Amino acid sequence: MAADHLPIVETQSLVQRWRSEDDCDALARALASSPDLADAFIALHGDLGAGKTTFVRHLLRALGIGSRIKSPTYAVVEPHEAPGGLSIFHFDFYRFSDPHEWDDAGFRDIFAGSGLKLAEWPENAAGRIPLADLAIKIEAMIDDTRTVTLHANTPRGSRLLAAASS
Repeated sequence: MAADHLPIVETQSLVQRWRSEDDCDALARALASSPDLADAFIALHGDLGAGKTTFVRHLLRALGIGSRIKSPTYAVVEPHEAPGGLSIFHFDFYRFSDPHEWDDAGFRDIFAGSGLKLAEWPENAAGRIPLADLAIKIEAMIDDTRTVTLHANTPRGSRLLAAASS
């Protein structure tokens, strides 16, 4: 297979209903248990206040991050290192308005390297970021629950989706 072509993958999806933050934590723990998470790229979609950063906090806690986990809204990226040496990069592209910001910030190197990449507002970096292994869309419902759709785009994403289903 050519290095510049993605493998053909039948896309798969999973829909969950989060009734409380415990459901968010359960998904985070299921994903954290998968060895495929180590070099994955997860794109997080949803309106302001939907729960994207909350999910990332649960995921990072499940991966053993004990320090303060803050939103990268202003810094654009917050790096973390999990026990065992896993590099984690939490991006928030909410304030991105110019694709050249991507190039100037050196994010291409981060995405080309190893480690877990989590990106909120990935649509604001469209055309620069690679295809996410797993896309997670969080929708706040009027009854304070969340409808969460996980969509696998790659073989790694399919394995993560399988971990999320178990």
